[in-house]
Amino acid sequence: MKTLMTPWRMEHVEGKAEKVSGCLFEPSGSVSFDKDLLLLFRDHANVVLLNRFPYTNGHLLIAPIRHIACITELSSSEQAKLMGMITKATHILREELQADGFNVGCNLGKVAGAGIAEHLHFHIVPRWEDDHNFMTVLAEVRTIPEHILKTFDKLLPPFQALLTETNS
Repeated sequence: MKTLMTPWRMEHVEGKAEKVSGCLFEPSGSVSFDKDLLLLFRDHANVVLLNRFPYTNGHLLIAPIRHIACITELSSSEQAKLMGMITKATHILREELQADGFNVGCNLGKVAGAGIAEHLHFHIVPRWEDDHNFMTVLAEVRTIPEHILKTFDKLLPPFQALLTETNS
């Protein structure tokens, strides 16, 4: 029998995780990336974070910079930039993590399952042909095969290249 360990999730599972001051999707400062915050990318339009409590490794959170709660509040330009970032991030995950598929979506409002309903954000959850979906069904446990900081290090270079692209 193999032991599957995801120790960084325990604080979240027990409800003891440190609460973020302010909005998770509005990290302080102006840097384009920050490993402590799991911030992979920030430009004038969007922010990309690794989910600190992921469903799978590489689980990304993508949000517009502007603090809004619903997609109906996005301008046409914001819609285009947000969808463009979701597309580029999905491509990066496919290339860097060799994901076979993805769940992409958002929950609008607390009753729809949004953990942070005040700031619109999308989830990109990479999936693999042989991932451990049965664990969640049988034991209410999720398995993450790679440490989150290793995933951050793997994903940061292509996001930094993307930042260079968007600033030129």
